[in-house]
Amino acid sequence: MIKTAIMVDGGFYNKRANYLFGMKSPKDRANELITYCNRHLDDEKMGNHKEPKSLYRIFYYDCPPSERTIMHPLTSQTIDLSRSAQYRWTKDFFAELCKKRKVALRMGELLESTVGYVLKPDVTKKLCNRTITIDGLKEADFVLDIQQKGVDMRIGLDIASLAQKQLVDQIILIAGDSDFVPAAKHARREGIDFILDPMWHTIKPSLNEHIDGLHTCTQKPGSDKKDPLNIK
Repeated sequence: MIKTAIMVDGGFYNKRANYLFGMKSPKDRANELITYCNRHLDDEKMGNHKEPKSLYRIFYYDCPPSERTIMHPLTSQTIDLSRSAQYRWTKDFFAELCKKRKVALRMGELLESTVGYVLKPDVTKKLCNRTITIDGLKEADFVLDIQQKGVDMRIGLDIASLAQKQLVDQIILIAGDSDFVPAAKHARREGIDFILDPMWHTIKPSLNEHIDGLHTCTQKPGSDKKDPLNIK
C-alpha cells in the first residue's frame, strides 16, 4: 500500500477549477476538490495498474481573504472587501473544507501593502497599442490584485518534513509554478515518489527533471470525452 500525501496550492486550484469545471458554490467546490484529489488514489480508473494507494492527508494551502477598505482607481469608489461576495464565498469555502476528513488547512498571510486594483493584461496591451484610450477604460477592466506570503514556504516545509520523517511514500502536488523545486529535490533524494499535477496549465519543460511524473486527473480542455467533474 502506497501512502500518499496530496498538497494543493489553493489559489492555483480555484483559478484552474473555475476554468475547467465552472463556478460553483463553496460547498460544491469543496466536494469537488475532495473528489478530484481522490482520483489520484484510484489508479484503476485512471488506467494505471500499480500498488493500491492510501491517503495520508490532503494539505490545502491558501490565505484568508482581505478585510481592507480600498478605492477603485477609475471610479474613486470606496470598497469594503470584507463585505464583498468573494470574501463571503472564501470564508464559507474554508469552513466546508474544515469539515472534511483528513484535510489540513495551512494558512499563509496576505501582503496587505500590495492590495489594490490593476489593469487586466489584455487591457494594458490595448492601451499600449492605442487600440483604446484612457477615456475608454471601464470599471470591469480592472482586477483586484493581492499578493500572498508564506504559502510557498509552508508547502516547502511540509514536503521536507514528510520526506525527512518518512511519513509517506508519495507526494502529489497540485500547483503550477516552479517554487517547489528545491523541496521536490530533497523529497526525491529521500526516496519519495514526487508527482506534479498542473491541471493542464502550461509548465516549463525543465521541470520534468525535478519530478517523477506529471499527471492531471481530468480531461484536457477541448476533449470530446465527458468528465463527471464538469457536471454542474
